[in-house]
Amino acid sequence: MTTPTTSLGTAIEVIGIAKSYGDQPVLQGLDLTVPTGTVYALLGPNGAGKTTLVRILSTLLAADAGTARVGGHDVAQQSDAVRRSIGVTGQFSAIDDLLTSRENLRLMADLAHLPRPEAAARVDELLATFDLTDAADRRAATYSGGMKRRLDLAMTLVARPRLIFLDEPTTGLDPRSRRDLWQIVRELLADGVTVFLTTQYLEEADQLADAVGVLVDGRLVAEGTPAELKAQAGHSTLDDVFLSLTETKESF
Repeated sequence: MTTPTTSLGTAIEVIGIAKSYGDQPVLQGLDLTVPTGTVYALLGPNGAGKTTLVRILSTLLAADAGTARVGGHDVAQQSDAVRRSIGVTGQFSAIDDLLTSRENLRLMADLAHLPRPEAAARVDELLATFDLTDAADRRAATYSGGMKRRLDLAMTLVARPRLIFLDEPTTGLDPRSRRDLWQIVRELLADGVTVFLTTQYLEEADQLADAVGVLVDGRLVAEGTPAELKAQAGHSTLDDVFLSLTETKESF
């Protein structure tokens, strides 16, 4: 058994991570740290590199440079240990529409090698937690977008991971479904789970995150609490308005 070298208070540590596709840089020397038991939101537009970072940290993609440790394990050298310690909910649903929610969850329990009695109890628990009990034996193809997203997250949690990656989990959801998912994330945090969240929505980061990083063109251009970043954004907006007015006057 490999002994983690990362501090027990650190869930994710990223140092100098870089990744390019051909001659196009996607991540450019990224550094960040996520304390255990917190929500870290990586905020940025499409194409900023958010999903690429999640794929590297979840061992689905190799970085070109830099190091990263997840749950105390090196993502490049100890990928099996990393995978055992995490759950991942990607941008696109991983559910099988031909199966019911109960069957999807049982499949995940089998993949996690849970004993049958434990698996059955865990499936029933998750169906109740995610308000899917009444629809448990309907095919997932009949579910609304919000129900599918809840099932997707429930599948991520079958093996009780202590660190979860949520890659833009509320994109395309209606406001009520988005709030429902936020409440689930808050409950995970209360249970001591660490959440790494990517999002395009400042409101989502504000509602959920202990710390926020702003990613633009593969670089972390700002980092802090939601309140700190909102204060910085306010100053930047005023500066931009002032510059625009100056340029307008000069053009006359």
